[in-house]
Amino acid sequence: MLGLLINEKEKKELEYLLKREMDEILFDLQDDRIDCIVKRAINEKYNILFRLFKRLSTEKECLIYMRVNTNFNEKNKS
Repeated sequence: MLGLLINEKEKKELEYLLKREMDEILFDLQDDRIDCIVKRAINEKYNILFRLFKRLSTEKECLIYMRVNTNFNEKNKS
């Protein structure tokens, strides 16, 4: 386990960066031109970023970025 000491300004900056990155990922996941294998990797990255975001943000902010698990293989079979 690692610890990190940051001040309030650094916390806000980290929140901003994580939100921006997660917004971009959510946008990419909606793009039909992206292959399902790439989307799976993008989804894994999103999960890592969200876990970091949960440690910094309030419950209300986390609810905005919470996703429902989707199986990309089933989507592409239809």
